[in-house]
Parts: sequence; structure tokens; C-alpha cells
Amino acid sequence: MGLPPAAHHRAKPRAPRYSLAMTKPCTFQLNRRPVDLAGSDPTESLLRWLRRQQLAGTKEGCADGDCGACTVALLQADADGTTRMTAVNSCLLPLGALPGREVLTVEALRGPGGSLHPVQQALVDCAGSQCGYCTPGFVMSLFAGYYGGDLGDAAIEGNLCRCTGYRPIRDAAAALARQPVVDDAFAARLREPVTTPAGELAGYHSPTTIADAIALKQQVPQAVWIGGATDLGVELSHGRRVATAFIALDRIAELQALDIADDAVRIGAGLPLSQLETRLAGVFPALDQMLPWFAARQVRNRATFGGNLGTASPIGDLLPVLLALDATVHLHGPAGGRDIAITDYFHDYRKTARQPDELVVAVTVPRTATAPAQTHLSASYKVAKRQTDDISIVAAVFDLVLDAAHRVERARLAYGGVAATPRRAVNVEAYLLGRRLDADTVNAAQDLLRDAFTPLDDHRAGADYRRALCAGLFAKFVATHLPGAAKSDATRAPGAAA
Repeated sequence: MGLPPAAHHRAKPRAPRYSLAMTKPCTFQLNRRPVDLAGSDPTESLLRWLRRQQLAGTKEGCADGDCGACTVALLQADADGTTRMTAVNSCLLPLGALPGREVLTVEALRGPGGSLHPVQQALVDCAGSQCGYCTPGFVMSLFAGYYGGDLGDAAIEGNLCRCTGYRPIRDAAAALARQPVVDDAFAARLREPVTTPAGELAGYHSPTTIADAIALKQQVPQAVWIGGATDLGVELSHGRRVATAFIALDRIAELQALDIADDAVRIGAGLPLSQLETRLAGVFPALDQMLPWFAARQVRNRATFGGNLGTASPIGDLLPVLLALDATVHLHGPAGGRDIAITDYFHDYRKTARQPDELVVAVTVPRTATAPAQTHLSASYKVAKRQTDDISIVAAVFDLVLDAAHRVERARLAYGGVAATPRRAVNVEAYLLGRRLDADTVNAAQDLLRDAFTPLDDHRAGADYRRALCAGLFAKFVATHLPGAAKSDATRAPGAAA
């Protein structure tokens, strides 16, 4: 049954912007109770819906996925069928994505007689709360990490607190890590399979195969693709009318495949980035270094490569990685599949080679093979006002192969945030080929990099600063990976994370 209406709730009912007819009974599990979504707007965020049900433990801070105050736990199936618990931002999760899924809010943690969950008790014992507004979000992030065996700083990197200075909260996480996980109802739930999808809200379609998704797009051409909803979810969270219909891709198992071979890796377009962090760790250093700075854990639990390629933002952090590693984009549409080299994929600002009725299904990234005398250098850097969970001022990815004398045999210098599309500095790459990476070469490359792009001035940074970063990040890369090989004038780019 659904949750009872709040007798004294003062918020005005949300006016539906879409047809509310349903194709089938439409329920999800909230705190282990079935909830009927009849009459719900599929584009309303879970956060706003929870607040209207007077489940006010889930707080609204930013409604942009930046602060973590609205964190809830979403139960999902891993590739091997096991159930896992992930922390997600409820402000970015549209109700249309919920049928057949299971969500836990902070209200679910109350034990018999009102007893505290071990996560809550640890925060109490360590004085991890002051004003308390952000505390439920921290609780839910640590709650997911508690059962997932991940209580490091990454578990709370997407949660902001303006009171405690984070030390007491980190102390609570460390105390929890030293304790055995209790075998309670939540642990028992993770030993059960995830529930199956049940129904759809009209206007929000959830196909389970690529073929069904393509067929739906032909039937409803005005529908837009939506994956993890970490980008479109921001628009929906603020009540903006994005489209009249949506085709969700987050239930298609084919899009979440990961094939690791000796010569290449094929990454399904729908595989959450947090899974790539663990399952692909150590394969591509540049990707390993960029993922922690891509966004907070809650966002990475939903965000995908396909989403970055679909929106094609020039400041999409993953796109320079794909450019530097010579990736291939695999598309599928009514006419079948086709492959496009990443260098041919971007046409103009948010315009790509993908047709509106085509779907990004995967990317293939080759694994660079080197001879014993060769050296393979690869790294990524991101400069932003707030390093984690903020838009890049400049993102840079470098991938070089050197011979025994440090002469460049292969060069890829890719950047985001410097043009209308992610770009490679192809003229600088050509200059480097065959040259030894000494001080003269690095200084000359920096001069070329300052003139390689025509970035914009905006509220994040000026064009001159961006040009300086293009040069300085490359110098930092060389100085870091070949210490002493090149003593250039600028070996450190301020604010860069690697």
C-alpha cells in the first residue's frame, strides 16, 4: 500500500507536467514497504516526493547533486547477480526510475525501541554532528559504505558539512571500520536478489534490451535518452521541462558489460563509473587518476561513459581520457551498429556524429603495448575551483611513449574546457614526435600549447589562465614522470589534481 498522506503537510501539491496514466501497476519498495506511485509525475525528484510524504530526514541542500544532504541508499544488482547497496543523490533520481527498485532512507535505520544503527551510534560517540542538517546524508553515505566494506574518505566525499570540520565524521568512519559488520536485517537483505521491475509511469519508458530501446525511439521519436540522470536529473530537479517523454537506459544489462582483453577493453556505455574504479583499476592510469575527481561517489554510482558521450560537453571530464587513449565509440540505431573513432565523434558544441535515433552502446579503449626499451607515460589532471564534484576549468590527459633516450615515439595531449569540444593539441603532438624530452623541447611545447586553443573567459576562469594551464600541466606531467629530464620554467600548475 502507499504511504498515508500527511495531515498537516503545508507544501502545495506539485502540478503534474506529464500524463499520469500508467501502463501497469507501478510500485517500488521504500524502507521495505511497497509504495504505489499512481498519480506521480515521473520527472519529480525522489527528494521532493519524500519531503511531500513528510519523510523529512532526507534534506534538500543544493538540489544539484553537490552537497549530499539528500543521500539515500539504492539497492541494485551487481554484474554477478549479487545485491549491493549504493549511496545516491535523491535530488537527481526521478520517480520514473523507481518502479521495481528499492530505496532506504534514514528513517529505515531506527531499530527496536528506537535504538540507533551502529553508523548513527558512531557519529554520536564521535560528536560527528553539530547543527545536524547534513547529518542524515552522512549517515546514509556511511551506511552504504558500512555494508559495502568501504568506509574510507571516498565514502563521504560527496557530503558537505559546514560545522564539524569533518574530523569527527572521519573518526566515526574509522571506528566503524574497526568493528565487525552486524548481521542484521540489512545484511540479510543483501543476501537476497534484487526485486524485478514492475510497471512504468507514462512518458518514462524503461526497456531492458538495446533492441527494445531502439524500437521505442522509433515509436516515440520525441523521447530523449536518459541514463544515470546525473546530468538531466539536475534540470528535472529544478522543474525544467526537458522533454515530453524519456527512454531510460539504466536497466539494460547489455549496456553494463565490461570485457577486458589483452589488447583492448570494451566498456558498456551504461556501466556506472564507481564500478569501473574497482573492476578496471590499474589498467589505464589516466582513467584511474581522473575518476576520483570526476564527481562525488553518489554521482559516480549512477554516472556513465555513455552519459558523458551523449551530452558531449566540452568540460566532460572523461572525454579527454578517451581522446588521449584513442578510443572507439560504438553506436547502434535502426540501421544497425557502427563504429566511430573518438577523433571523429565531436563536431561542434554538444554536437556529435551520433544521430538522434542512435544510442551509444560501448566504447573500446586499446591497451598500449610497449617494447622493453620503451617507456609509457600516462596521466590526467583536473583544475577546478572545488576539486571534487565541480566542473573543470581545464582537464588535461597526456599519453606518451618514449624510447630509451626519452625521444617521443607516440604523443597524445588532450584537453577539456579550452574549446567548443574536447580537443587534442595535434600540432604540439606532431612537434614532439622524434624529439627528446629535454628542457628545450618542453619549453617549446609550452609556447605552442599557449597558442593551441582559444578558450573563453567565464565566471570560472579567464582565457589567459586556461592557456597558461594548458602549458603548465604538460610541464608538470613531464617533471613528475621524468624528474630531472627537463627543467622547464613552469613545472607546476596551481590547483591541479592528478
